[in-house]
Amino acid sequence: MTIETRKVTTVPGRARRLAEDAAEAAGVRRWQTHPDVVALRVERVRAQVDRLCWTGIVLGLAFTTANVQWFAAAGAAFGSLPWLTAWLLDPTVCLVLLAILRAEQVTARYQVRTGAWVRAAKWLTLAATYVMNTWSSWAAGSPAGVVLHSVPPLVVFVAAEAVTDLRDKLTSAVTVAFMNATERAGVHEPVVPVHDSATQPGHRAAGRKLFADYLTDARNAWTPEVTITPAWVRETTGCSRGLSSRLASALTAEIGEGVQADD
Repeated sequence: MTIETRKVTTVPGRARRLAEDAAEAAGVRRWQTHPDVVALRVERVRAQVDRLCWTGIVLGLAFTTANVQWFAAAGAAFGSLPWLTAWLLDPTVCLVLLAILRAEQVTARYQVRTGAWVRAAKWLTLAATYVMNTWSSWAAGSPAGVVLHSVPPLVVFVAAEAVTDLRDKLTSAVTVAFMNATERAGVHEPVVPVHDSATQPGHRAAGRKLFADYLTDARNAWTPEVTITPAWVRETTGCSRGLSSRLASALTAEIGEGVQADD
């Protein structure tokens, strides 16, 4: 009797503890997959990616400076005017390249595509750096020299292309996280409301707003004198950065105006 009584009294206690653990785990998981938490984590990763890529690009361009100067000086005497001005060639090319990469850092963040001239300018500056850095090795017929002086420009070239795609995909990750959260909220899983329904008209009190809800808010707030930008969409609807670009594009498709990038 003692054993049976013990089983009867302990099982409900264990079940209650398991239920509490399950509820706590569900709450933790909801917050871990919350779009704002995901966005914060993505921002941290994005910052790490930017720092590492920029460090590699700057070091790679610094490595090429001496070779480009030697190429531009063309045997001029040390300290002469041609020898001194030769040091200006590589920084001229590198500054243009860095300016393009810095601009792409912002456009990729909001998934705004740049034009053909931007890519042409980037490839031209990278190609010029490569040619000037390896010309002497090609002329001397030194395979080892060609390889040595080809690695830094090629790494810079690949990093310049890859970092833009990485930023674009990181932004897409935030959007996917938001859409997954809205799907769960719309089907069966309760989530924390984004805004107080008493202060934000059109917001759902029982769950997270869907994409269509945000689009409706933006559509109702738009007037002909308003320029549609992701920043305006965020201010008007309270949506996340990852969703604001898609909302701006969707609203623009309905109205027929161009979407302006954030400043």
